[in-house]
Amino acid sequence: MRIFFTGGSGKAGRYSVAHLRALGHYVVNADQVSSGDAGPELLLDLTDAGQVIGAMSQFVDFHELDAGTGVPKYDAVVHFAATPRVMIGTDGECFRINTQSTYNVIEAAVKLGIPKVIFASSETTYGVCFAEGEVLPDYVPVDENHPTVPHDSYAMSKVCNEATARSFQVRTGIDIYGLRLNNVIEPHEYAENFPAFMDEPTLRRRNIFAYIDARDLGQMVARCLAVDGLGYEVFNVANDDCSVGISSAEVCAQFYPSVPLRREMGEFEAFYDNTKAKQMLGFAPQHSWRDVLKG
Repeated sequence: MRIFFTGGSGKAGRYSVAHLRALGHYVVNADQVSSGDAGPELLLDLTDAGQVIGAMSQFVDFHELDAGTGVPKYDAVVHFAATPRVMIGTDGECFRINTQSTYNVIEAAVKLGIPKVIFASSETTYGVCFAEGEVLPDYVPVDENHPTVPHDSYAMSKVCNEATARSFQVRTGIDIYGLRLNNVIEPHEYAENFPAFMDEPTLRRRNIFAYIDARDLGQMVARCLAVDGLGYEVFNVANDDCSVGISSAEVCAQFYPSVPLRREMGEFEAFYDNTKAKQMLGFAPQHSWRDVLKG
């Protein structure tokens, strides 16, 4: 597949781009900064609609010129680019950049006849991560039916992006899948950060005691590309296990004593439910912090 991938220079994007290229896909990285990796990329401002549709409809490498058959079309768009959280710049700019860029990307894809868009949404849509004070989930484990009532401009932007995506999908009938990403963890971060999480589980409260390995995120994107015909869907994206050393029952007792438990959970099962992605896409996480921090 020929894939237009926004944000491929970022923490989450780098691993997904590498994974897709390893599978044989031709991936064009569209970002504000270079990834430094080999492979085609375009540098642009995604909040500028003209730049976005221009980037999606132009040549990106010399070999495309040699064919003499015109600009090749993309088979899919993966949109990961965003201001990654609040408290980097101003709240208003975070909201503006994230919503405007997402609108521009999906609009351009639709106008150019690209049949599939995959975009990054967020765990923050559930209103826990960046809330002031402590906000508890309505129930656990948290699945895609949980209310999305954001408390901050980043989460607001992601909820708006989901509404934007759904509107474009209804109007056009293309496939648009939203990925509610949990906290993305790179392999080296297990040894660096997780010992502290073992000592103090409270550090993981805002992430609902879950995480997604950056390599497994790449697999998730690949599964979304492989499965067609779902229309508009959103998926929780997380690994199978909790990001703390205590059991799920102990997490419930310590942090969620008043929160309804919707179903019986495994001994170390994550509270961020990935069942839908497994059932509809065949998502199967392969990595765990436990593989690194044995014992």
